[in-house]
Amino acid sequence: MTGPSDRHARAAGALYGLAVGDALGMPTESLPRPQIVARYGPLLEDFQPGPPDQPLAPGLPAGTVTDDTEQALLLAELIIEGDGTVDEAQFALRLLAWEEGMRARGSLSLLGPSTKRALSALLTGTPIAETGRDGTTNGAAMRITPVGVATPVSPGGDPDVLVGRVVTASRVTHNTGVALAGAAAVAAAVSAGVAGATVPEATGAAVTAARHAAGRGRWVAAADVAARITWATGLTAGRPADEVLDLVDTLVGTSLATQESVPAAFALLAAAPDDPWLACRLAASAGGDTDTIAAITGAIGGACLGVAAFPEQARATVSAVNGLRLDELALALLAVRDS
Repeated sequence: MTGPSDRHARAAGALYGLAVGDALGMPTESLPRPQIVARYGPLLEDFQPGPPDQPLAPGLPAGTVTDDTEQALLLAELIIEGDGTVDEAQFALRLLAWEEGMRARGSLSLLGPSTKRALSALLTGTPIAETGRDGTTNGAAMRITPVGVATPVSPGGDPDVLVGRVVTASRVTHNTGVALAGAAAVAAAVSAGVAGATVPEATGAAVTAARHAAGRGRWVAAADVAARITWATGLTAGRPADEVLDLVDTLVGTSLATQESVPAAFALLAAAPDDPWLACRLAASAGGDTDTIAAITGAIGGACLGVAAFPEQARATVSAVNGLRLDELALALLAVRDS
């Protein structure tokens, strides 16, 4: 059991970790690992600006977050407004408004494929219960951290309440068993971390929640998220950084697919369970969907080890560059957790 100050440090750690990881992965998103190594070396050391040839973030200042953090903040607002309950129709409308705002600012970081397809279906009259039936990518997992902060679940405890909130916050865009399992794994790990869990304990909570959530939503042919988290963390634990990155790149996978990117985040954290800043830099160096993998890695690591596990300068940079007020948001989400 954690005290109030420690619990706030862990809740803030989850939110700062999300933003820090996201910003670290911004310049390397969608790039293959060999290109990242050629440009930044084998391990990214700090925030970098989006280079001119970056396919999704050209020219963005170092420390800029992407859709992962911005959509998580949208979800956090709805959680606070609804005292834990997310209005699905309102979430869909806010996601659409967010994309219009991003497009107006000239950003290429727009809605992901599953979310875009689901919201397009919604606009043409498809009922909300059916819009997310093809959503299998990691969009639900990337933005689910506020649900974990706002919803209690202890390691080894019954995750039904948390899984129910994950489903409500996700199904408008990602109503498939694989996507819901991935989102539930992230939310459960964050929630367990806020409650005082270590990284291995939070990973156990993630596996349990993923198993519960896999039966929710529409079945699609995909590898089991819970089983892949267990396998991937066993693959990387205790190995040196260069081996870990090779294993994640070649075996675990770093694509948009939930069953690759979510286990990849847990695998990278397992390689540096006491240092989420290092784990996020590993994630940003792995190639593929680096911003999302690093954001998930940072959120879980921050929840388990607290906000001070990230360098003060890194936290100050993401706050200043993006105008974030994450300490206040953490307090508001904890108030929902206690209501």
